[in-house]
Amino acid sequence: MLRNFTGGAWTRAESGVVRANVDPPDASDVIGEFPESGGVDVEHAVGVAADAFAAWQALDPVRRAGHLACAARLLEEWADRFAVAITREQGELLAEARAEVHGAVAALDFVAGEARWLARTAVPTVDDRTSAFSFRRPIGVVGLITTWHLPLATPVRKLAPALLAGCTVVLKPSPLAPLTPALLAEVLHEAGVPPGVFNLVQGDAAAGEALVDHPSVAGVGFTGSRRVAAAVHCAGSGRLLRTELDLAGKDAVVVLDDADLDKAVAAVAAGAFGQAGQRYGAVGRVVVDRRVRREFLARLLPRVASLRLGPGMDPRSEMGSLVDEEHVHACLEAVAKVRAGGAELLSGGDRAAGGPLGGRYVRPTILAGDLFAVETAVEEVFGPVVGLVEADGPDEAVRLVGNVRTAMSVAVFTTSRTRALEAV
Repeated sequence: MLRNFTGGAWTRAESGVVRANVDPPDASDVIGEFPESGGVDVEHAVGVAADAFAAWQALDPVRRAGHLACAARLLEEWADRFAVAITREQGELLAEARAEVHGAVAALDFVAGEARWLARTAVPTVDDRTSAFSFRRPIGVVGLITTWHLPLATPVRKLAPALLAGCTVVLKPSPLAPLTPALLAEVLHEAGVPPGVFNLVQGDAAAGEALVDHPSVAGVGFTGSRRVAAAVHCAGSGRLLRTELDLAGKDAVVVLDDADLDKAVAAVAAGAFGQAGQRYGAVGRVVVDRRVRREFLARLLPRVASLRLGPGMDPRSEMGSLVDEEHVHACLEAVAKVRAGGAELLSGGDRAAGGPLGGRYVRPTILAGDLFAVETAVEEVFGPVVGLVEADGPDEAVRLVGNVRTAMSVAVFTTSRTRALEAV
């Protein structure tokens, strides 16, 4: 059993309750048991983080950056160990996990390089005899709540800037991917981060709520759903808690009638079905000019149908599994609702067999039609599902792209620089 990491040591959770962490393609493969922490454990972690804050804040930013740079080198050395851990508990392909580790190393290096910018800045004034300066100061203890997808990259992107700024951190990762953050705690400890500066509390909603509600937590960084983000924001509003909310989006690819269709097909296949669609920024919509719709589908559908589903550790696999049964059911339910609203199913839409226990695989799914008539179609599914809508030219394509409540990015495929800039 792996424990919480607080005050520079591994500690037991007060509840004594543990949760099994299993391999998504094979639920009989138990990776380990991790604690279900609660308010008492969060209270302890926040307390040691608060005690460590003064000394960490007083440390020169360049020295703080040195710990992050050391962590980056250790992460490089442990890259294979991290990649295997990510694949086993999250279900993604080993190649995708290796790319995530590489991204986390790059993030640590980038943030470490920002150390010399954490200085005072002269501010212009209207009085010639007055000098004004602004200073950056850490806000205190920061609570970080992260999800199971990108279980290394997401915590790193949040904790590295917080640590560099002089804040101390309490990380509460998802109970669906607890091993990777535990390994990250080992890396930070080996990199010389002082006791109490970084703390890890495993668990689910009870631990997350206690972290948000704790009066000594000055800021919360959250990655997850819009519903939970709203609850986090409201819970801290009474004490003006600073929040950083990293939410989902229904991202789009636009394929205009002059596009290189082979490149567009490759982008959609990778963007929609990489990590089985379980990432923020996955392609959820394709807006294609009706003049090339038939040819585009003639290339896309065989490409999608040929994707080999299987365990992430199998080098022959081209798409891994979903993380657990709940997400499989949610994905299939979303597809059913969109189809009930009149959408046409072009491929997939059902569960695929694979692995010793059938696995948690959903076949790559493409839906088409008036997808804006059903709310589910404009919300992120978080699975290997993409919707396709027709557009009559670039102007309508841009209008359709904006016809959702949330989106993080859009890609436009065209061979015309003018059209590309007009779309932007």
